[in-house]
Amino acid sequence: MFDPTDKPRVFALPPGVDFPDALIDGVLDRCDTRDPTTLARVQILVNTRRMARRMRDLFDAGPARLLPKVSMLTEIGTNAVKLPPLASSLRRRLELAQLISRLLDQQPDLAARSSVHSLADSLAELMDEMQGEGVPPGKISELDVSDMSSHWARAQQFFGIAEQYLAAQDGLMMDPQTRQRRVVEALIEHWQEAPPQHPIILAGSTGSRGTTALLMGAIARLPQGAVVLPGYDFDQPDAVWSRLDEPLQSEDHPQYRFRHLMQMLDLAPSDIAPWTDARPPSPERNRLISLALRPAPVTDAWLTEGPTLTDLAMAAADVTLIQAPEPRAEALAIALRLRQAAETGQTAALITPDRMLTRQVSAALDRWNILPDDSAGLPLQLSPPGRFLRHVAALFAKPLNGETLLTLLKHPLCHSATMRGEHLLFSRDLELYLRRNGPPFPSAETLSAICQKQKNPPPAGWIDWLTKWFAGQDIVGTRPLADWTQHLRQMAEAIAQGSHETGSGTLWTGFAGTEALAILTTLETEAEHGGDMTAREFGDLLGALLAGGEVRDPNAPHERIMIWGTLEARVQGANLLILGGLNEGSWPEAPNPDPWLNRALRNEAGLLLPERRIGLSAHDFQQAACAPEVWLTRSLRSDDAETVPSRWLNRVMNLLNGLPEQGGPKAVRDMSARGQTWLDWAAELDRASRVDAAPRPSPRPPVAARPLQLSVTEIKTLIRDPYAIYAKHVLRLKPLDPLVKEPDALLRGVAVHEFLETFIKHTADQTGDLTRDVFLEFARKQLDADVSWPAARRLWLARLARTADSFLSEERSRRQIAWPTKYEAKLKYLLTDIGFTLVGRADRIDLDETGALHIYDYKTGAPPTKSQQAKFDKQLLIEAAIAEQGGFEDLAPAHVAEAVFLRVGSPGVNVPAPLADEPGPKVLADLRELIMAYLDETQGYTARRMLEKDTDVGYFDQLARFGEWDRSAIPMPEDLT
Repeated sequence: MFDPTDKPRVFALPPGVDFPDALIDGVLDRCDTRDPTTLARVQILVNTRRMARRMRDLFDAGPARLLPKVSMLTEIGTNAVKLPPLASSLRRRLELAQLISRLLDQQPDLAARSSVHSLADSLAELMDEMQGEGVPPGKISELDVSDMSSHWARAQQFFGIAEQYLAAQDGLMMDPQTRQRRVVEALIEHWQEAPPQHPIILAGSTGSRGTTALLMGAIARLPQGAVVLPGYDFDQPDAVWSRLDEPLQSEDHPQYRFRHLMQMLDLAPSDIAPWTDARPPSPERNRLISLALRPAPVTDAWLTEGPTLTDLAMAAADVTLIQAPEPRAEALAIALRLRQAAETGQTAALITPDRMLTRQVSAALDRWNILPDDSAGLPLQLSPPGRFLRHVAALFAKPLNGETLLTLLKHPLCHSATMRGEHLLFSRDLELYLRRNGPPFPSAETLSAICQKQKNPPPAGWIDWLTKWFAGQDIVGTRPLADWTQHLRQMAEAIAQGSHETGSGTLWTGFAGTEALAILTTLETEAEHGGDMTAREFGDLLGALLAGGEVRDPNAPHERIMIWGTLEARVQGANLLILGGLNEGSWPEAPNPDPWLNRALRNEAGLLLPERRIGLSAHDFQQAACAPEVWLTRSLRSDDAETVPSRWLNRVMNLLNGLPEQGGPKAVRDMSARGQTWLDWAAELDRASRVDAAPRPSPRPPVAARPLQLSVTEIKTLIRDPYAIYAKHVLRLKPLDPLVKEPDALLRGVAVHEFLETFIKHTADQTGDLTRDVFLEFARKQLDADVSWPAARRLWLARLARTADSFLSEERSRRQIAWPTKYEAKLKYLLTDIGFTLVGRADRIDLDETGALHIYDYKTGAPPTKSQQAKFDKQLLIEAAIAEQGGFEDLAPAHVAEAVFLRVGSPGVNVPAPLADEPGPKVLADLRELIMAYLDETQGYTARRMLEKDTDVGYFDQLARFGEWDRSAIPMPEDLT
């Protein structure tokens, strides 16, 4: 196949060429057509399975022939040498975590305990890199670190762990990177003794990893071996190649890896021959991109070589530039173009490292029932089984609350074996009860009692299943990892199966279920190496393992619409390539922080530099930007800030704009105009028809539908926000309480009211207990009974303690005047002439020696001022007026000496009701006038009629469409029938 040569045999294809197609053409051109077995003797090594599948598809298209052997780089030579068994990456991670944990037990100041697993992952990555690049552990300890002794002393502790671990594993088990390097080294040694005579072609790799570069060099020197490089820049002058020798300055250049390979093989740029005579789709664009991406020290070439680019119009002819105002617009424009490609039969691919963008594009394509073939798949942790397992594990970490319970009960895998519909019905009834009545942290006993109270109670089997597998699952302290995994599997299968049979329901079915089961099985197998951990640590470990898995359904996606990562894009071909998310942070991605070694030390040790990823990303950009048709897209803003365009897009735009005589600025305008057309279409597609703002409602229901009974506290609502009365009593709506209960002001007020009632009753008979200690003991007992949050209990008790002395002093003064007589006194008063009833309760009524009444209402917040009571908050004034009319149960009509809001639990003064300014007859007359106004069919219930502040929130503001109007809007009466 190849002529003899005294130099390593290295070929290349230029950027933009369909690499698999051109690779096959080159192989066929070099085969003897008279001997059909020639092709069958060829061995082709590729670096991705997707490329291997593409080559097989191209061969399958015909004609019929004997085919070459196409295999992965990682598969070569695995049977040629006997090596220790492959070590599990999970086992290594768990063992490293145990070693780090023991180190932190001895030296707690080295790092936080919460960072054990992240440190283990980072250390494992460093070990992988050392093995892959052939760097022995001893070389790290020999580095010159005289100017960083403090950090180095801490890092050395962890390097010692790595060195001891590698020494202990030597000869017993082998990690994948070490095994691959040993295989390659053994294979090279074998080839030196007996070189293979059949053709071996390594294609599609850039040699960015040490082991791969070593194999590439060996294959290039074989009698019938060859290396075919992807995206080699034949337009780059020799003078530029010579400037790429220093990695610290040049490794972020797209062609640096090829220069490094040339140095390793002692080749010059002229020694790299074209694999075929295939021309790139746009040679003019290739020259433009090559010049734009010159390394920083030689960008002065723009001034000398820029004027030679006289065909910029052709270079930019099939390039579209999208600069969207925000990410959603970018995603929708991309989705529109992919939809058109699907309709016209084009092969199109979106290439981006930005997974958020790919999810947005996939969601936009879903409206047209197009499922792209995403090379990354769906992260397993976001799949139904992944989410389900994480929710089950969350039961171990904290007490059960309503949110956690309902999240699991409503999950599609919960109770998935049989009677799913009945299960959802029972879950809905349970949710409604928990929202309205609590408790915030249900136990097995409370869940059982709640279910039995339902109008249609669930069967006993469902109740038993609920209480057994959901309540009381939180576990304090540490347990062995094996116990956690066993418990997780048992609970997950029981919850997924449901209350009728044993099994696991549909938890382990489908692609996602199979992958989740495989990960859990691996965790069970390696659990003995995990040691003890808390529930939260186990949940974090499970989440990290699930995040590393992916789910792909190979039968579902569209065959011509694809989403690729940058690795797949290097060696794939498509009619249209869309480079999405071209902003700094995505293209290129920001390097991960290295807690161990800086750039200089990495270079000295022979490890990979952070710029390696940037250089590979630059090569991906150069390769994709030279495709037949290219879209370059970015958003001008992210979710919260302006974005910075990718450095490579910036270079291309700056170069074009700096060549006005060659038509560069016009080319940029044309590219942008094409993009703006698609942005306009996307905006039009997303544009909603105009809906006029809702008017400020003032409904006028029939008089027969209007309420004839209100509580005393609702009179304030009737004055300030009549629409809330309409929604509650006419429409009979009730706000749905939040599922996640919080220790809010309402709960605090209820608890304080109940505590004061019991305390005042007790001290009415035991006056000697009117002391601070007894006061706080009663408060503590009540808070323990009513408040489930320890932090809230402590905070509220502390507030009561601060005001206890002043309250008790005032209470003794009140006892000098009157004595507590009624608690939670019931009120019911009929306005006979209009048939309207007022109901309510007074917190406390005292009776003095003259028979006069003293009415008290406890306030944990700020009580209303006298002015507010006179105009809006008339609770005490109405209670006093009705008490004088005998409207309280078991209380004869009597003069009211005072009515006071008592402030409890927070600093401030008590506020009396203005009885002198607002006498009882006047209050009742004003009340009668107010009620009669709303019993008039012409009076509407205006929304937010006289709220104190615009920021006040009402329960029914959303129903009233508040926000589409404000307080300046004129109410719109609406007669209802």
